[in-house]
Amino acid sequence: MKIKLCIFLLPLFGCMSKIKSPPIATIKPHELTMHGDTRIDNYYWMRLTDEQKKAEKYDDQAQKVVDYISEENKYTQSNLSHTTKLQETLYSEIVSRIKKDDKSVPYYKNGYYYYSRYEKNKEYRIHCRKEGSLEADEEIILDENKLAEGHDYFAVGGRVVSPDNNWLAFGVDTVSRRVYDIYFKNLKTGKVISQTISNSTGSVAWANDNKTVFYTSKNQTTLLGEKIWRHKVGEKSNDKLMYHEKDDTFYNGVYKSKSGKFIIIYHSSTLISDYQILNADNPDGTFKRFTPRDFNHEYSIDHFDDKFYIITNWKAENNRLMETSDQKTSISNWKEVISHRKDVHLLSMEIFTNHLVISERKNGLRELRIINQGSGEDSYIDFGEDTYTSWISVNEEFNTNLLRYTFSSLTTPFSTYDYNMDTKKLDLKKRDEVVGGYDSNKYASERMYATARDGKTIPISLVYRKDKKLNQPQNLLLYAYGAYGSTVDPYFSSVRLSLLDRGFIYAIAHVRGGQIYGRQSYDDGKVLNKKNTFFDFIDAGKHLIQEKYTISEKLYAQGGSAGGLLIGAVVNYEPLMWKGAIAAVPFVDAVTTMADPTIPLTSGEWDEWGDPREKKYYDYMLSYSPYDQITDTEYPNMLVTSGFFDSQVQYWEPLKYVAKLRDSWQGYNKLYLHMNMEAGHSGKSGRFRRYKEYALEYAFLLDLGGIKK
Repeated sequence: MKIKLCIFLLPLFGCMSKIKSPPIATIKPHELTMHGDTRIDNYYWMRLTDEQKKAEKYDDQAQKVVDYISEENKYTQSNLSHTTKLQETLYSEIVSRIKKDDKSVPYYKNGYYYYSRYEKNKEYRIHCRKEGSLEADEEIILDENKLAEGHDYFAVGGRVVSPDNNWLAFGVDTVSRRVYDIYFKNLKTGKVISQTISNSTGSVAWANDNKTVFYTSKNQTTLLGEKIWRHKVGEKSNDKLMYHEKDDTFYNGVYKSKSGKFIIIYHSSTLISDYQILNADNPDGTFKRFTPRDFNHEYSIDHFDDKFYIITNWKAENNRLMETSDQKTSISNWKEVISHRKDVHLLSMEIFTNHLVISERKNGLRELRIINQGSGEDSYIDFGEDTYTSWISVNEEFNTNLLRYTFSSLTTPFSTYDYNMDTKKLDLKKRDEVVGGYDSNKYASERMYATARDGKTIPISLVYRKDKKLNQPQNLLLYAYGAYGSTVDPYFSSVRLSLLDRGFIYAIAHVRGGQIYGRQSYDDGKVLNKKNTFFDFIDAGKHLIQEKYTISEKLYAQGGSAGGLLIGAVVNYEPLMWKGAIAAVPFVDAVTTMADPTIPLTSGEWDEWGDPREKKYYDYMLSYSPYDQITDTEYPNMLVTSGFFDSQVQYWEPLKYVAKLRDSWQGYNKLYLHMNMEAGHSGKSGRFRRYKEYALEYAFLLDLGGIKK
């Protein structure tokens, strides 16, 4: 079912008279009892099944839900209609900074240079390659724009070329539930064969016979990848089930080693990693476990020559590097290469014939360490800035002395370099262009440190425009995520310039729940320590006020998904501390969701949040769950966003959250919901359309800050 409403078109904001009274949702009390405790959820009825959402004609319940969403959207867009011109201005300037005919840096693999490019005014990428030389003729292997025709949402999953370079496998999602159909294109004839694979994670691993692929299918209820299959391209025989994961706390998938020698099945939960391997020359063979899955153990594997390299937290909280023969992979055969360090978090690696590259976090910053495997010489790349981030980029070849990496900071656009690991010379291959001109000298970034209420250190990264920096408190947007060990590094955003150029300071609070100071930072912000994430954010905000960067009447908060839970929690704890808050696709009904394993992805999250079916977790989660802790109080101005087809945070969580907030709303601040009826967790697809929602969010903030244009 596709919903078409004038309210989704920003230029039509002015077409309606202002709706003064917010929508009032129907109350239908629903009892939820666990551990002898009964909660009443008045809006449980808003939960629809996928079948109800996709039906050609809505049933009565679905129609009531959609009608209520429509009322909320109309209310939001009516009451923000005075920002229509500002939204249009913001959208235009954000899009104007994007290079319309951009191209990625080509990388070399198996005889071809691969890259993608955009054409002017087109939303999607065109994937190309050239044989042998960058001077060769271009071959378009996939044009996403043609595939996207007729679809409101479109996304391509994995794109994997066969070892003989003749076949392309690619996944397509046109719903935004992250469930893909896999197609096979003959790159010699240009034809896509009729045989497809449905209900997959979108990617395959090619065996070396160039006709066998391995793929992952999803559980249609939980949306977890749970089964690994073998498929023969072009054959009508039934696919063979290779593995079925019965433990629904695991994410599962399959890929091919960079060396091309092994097909690897991975199994990953919050606390456990597990792998099975199969020689890619023997696709009809049997997978064998890399090492037994018999204790909490997180590790990753990479293959080169006749060895596996392993990054492991076995007896090493911040990880260490080990190696083993590819014929004897059990943990009893592993030998240490780099030992554990308390002050350095080993993140990832890239293997070359003569060098080993280690990505590690030290003093809260990502660094790249180069080890010459012959001489043992050890050095770090000097990035020349005090606060930054770096990543190992695409490196498909082993026999080279060039490392490709990406660098960015709050003031430096994403930059791709080739670094000669022997001569230590840098070659800038590309720096993302900001169309219209960008002078990094006009902006400044800082790193400051707040002290949490328990004495821990909270790094804060800030960026602002120098000539807009005042000697008095000013508008400041504080952002954080704080979950899954995901660390928000200080990176450049041309979109963010629309705030900075209007006098906003932008700040990132590196709260616990991420791994800014290694694994301990993560452990201190999860499960029964989750409240540290919220308190860190609040204490970071108080520090910024104390240092006179801002005041409560100019302080704004933003977070999305698990970071949306953070926003829901902090406005409950400190509702008067913020002028406004944006909770994007927020996970706010923590107890109810985590107690229901039929909801997509729930079971895999228990090690992150706790399983409320156990009383200690129930009690703790209930004490901070934003939906459950709403009180009659004066909340800050709030904008809550969501996607109707969200597979990560189900749409009904933010919908119920707004409905319940309205029951308790005190004072004159405004509460708005923006529900995108054609998108999921990441919003609209395409490189331009998605910025309409950025424009809405920024207009909301600027309007509150007294900035009208």
